[in-house]
Amino acid sequence: MNQNVIWHEPTIFRADREKLNRHRSAILWFTGLSGAGKSTLAHAVEDELHSSGVRTFVLDGDNIRRGLCKDLGFSDADRTENIRRIGEVAKLMLNAGVLVMTAFISPFQKDRALARSLVEQGDFVEIYCDADLGVCESRDPKGLYKKARAGQIPEFTGISSPYEAPEKPELVLPTGVASIDECVAGIIDFLHKNKYMP
Repeated sequence: MNQNVIWHEPTIFRADREKLNRHRSAILWFTGLSGAGKSTLAHAVEDELHSSGVRTFVLDGDNIRRGLCKDLGFSDADRTENIRRIGEVAKLMLNAGVLVMTAFISPFQKDRALARSLVEQGDFVEIYCDADLGVCESRDPKGLYKKARAGQIPEFTGISSPYEAPEKPELVLPTGVASIDECVAGIIDFLHKNKYMP
């Protein structure tokens, strides 16, 4: 680290923002295969939380790759750097008092573990959107599986690059069979039970 970079201590802290917001901040980390419903579910949860007065923001994989991570490809090293950057941004938003949701495939255990390690225990909620490959491929909302099967997309998760399912996520949602409403209800119930919101 550059010795000329010095941490500036703030005067307003996360606890002050949480008190103002009347809810805890947290990182809800949605992970799963492409087509498993991560973005759809994250935005549906945000709609529900926003209507309840909760300060939220969704960091979406495709959107982030248009700006913050537009210099990265899809090699293993680039995927790791992508998730590292997202983890750091999510941490900043956590400290800003926001309930931030990240919707990224984040296929590797070690990368998700690194993102988790950036914050205190209880601040990182890993949500596994569990839909098997056949279901995700049948949905194929962006036509990516078809291109991957045709060899047009190298290193595509689930086809030519592995996905490592979470071993101990806080929540497992059967997004391959359950409705969006059922999955949203499961997340909201979790947030209430664990006192992230009143």
